[in-house]
Amino acid sequence: MGWGWVAGCAMVMHAAQAQPQQPPAAAPGQPVVVFIATGGTIAMKVDPVTRGVVPAISGDDLMQSVPDAGKYARIEVNNFSKMSANYITNDWWARLSKTIDETLARPEVAGVVVAQGTDTMEETAFWLDLTVKSSKPVVMIGAQRNASSPDFDGPRNLLNAIRIAVTPQARDKGVMVAMNNEINAARSVTKTHTAAVETFQGGNYGWLGEVWDDKVVFSRAPLRRMHIPITAEKFPVVHIFPMYAGADGSFIRYAVDNGTQGIVVQAVGMGNMNVSMFEAVKYALSKGVPVVVASRVPNGRTYPLYGFEGGGKTTFDAGAIMSGDLSAQKAKVLLTLMIQNGSADREAIRKAFEQ
Repeated sequence: MGWGWVAGCAMVMHAAQAQPQQPPAAAPGQPVVVFIATGGTIAMKVDPVTRGVVPAISGDDLMQSVPDAGKYARIEVNNFSKMSANYITNDWWARLSKTIDETLARPEVAGVVVAQGTDTMEETAFWLDLTVKSSKPVVMIGAQRNASSPDFDGPRNLLNAIRIAVTPQARDKGVMVAMNNEINAARSVTKTHTAAVETFQGGNYGWLGEVWDDKVVFSRAPLRRMHIPITAEKFPVVHIFPMYAGADGSFIRYAVDNGTQGIVVQAVGMGNMNVSMFEAVKYALSKGVPVVVASRVPNGRTYPLYGFEGGGKTTFDAGAIMSGDLSAQKAKVLLTLMIQNGSADREAIRKAFEQ
């Protein structure tokens, strides 16, 4: 991990040669924003040989693309990792949570900006929203276009995030995703398009706010938030299994027999599945493995309504837990954190998903 520092818009060292050192004192009246670079498209360029997009630039390089950042804050760069898609595990998330908590504990730090690949950004955002203790802003960004593109969107997203991080109204909003001038809450945000810059949306809940040239405007605050401390040294194994036409539940049974500690079913509709999947879910529950039922439908919530065999009510009555409005991938994050925190009984998990 290398550290670099930006004072105003001047770069005083580069990640390639940088050695860890204590940050300089912030200029009087100027807040500090720490930029944590973890890789992703925002840190990639086209390789001239393979013509593929590959990791190529550091957090320090990215800061050189936003010289106006010095107008808003003194920037510290933490080159946390190079290619987040290859690193993201529960352990990686836990290390990132710890780094952010330690950073935000410094009184001169106004907020943190985290750059990551967009493919799993919504999961990282939700993990951090559940585990970071501070009320200071944590703003996640990425890019849909790599740094070789003439319309590279990384610099604008980075500058916007820095502006959000020093905005007083950004406190107590939890972790936010700021892309394409839009601010979304960690719980509701999801990636909706593989390539478009307006990919991150809050579904039925909408944005938290917007970034304009003259100011950052917040319109609402997220209400459904909780904190789950990280207490375990080793995280539980939790799997996601999709419901689809012809699904037979065999993979659920295999996972249970091989030590999985939690299961999320990505069901259809309000939380429905076929009989084969339902029988596999009951098998998991009989072995003491908690099962959470999410939906592959992007909006709405799971709800125990249908009483046919495999319907949401029958799985709920059998002991499964409804994920509510959480997607399968976010339900997996919450279930993992609940189990590692020692809350493996059905009632405690149910309350967490209903909070």
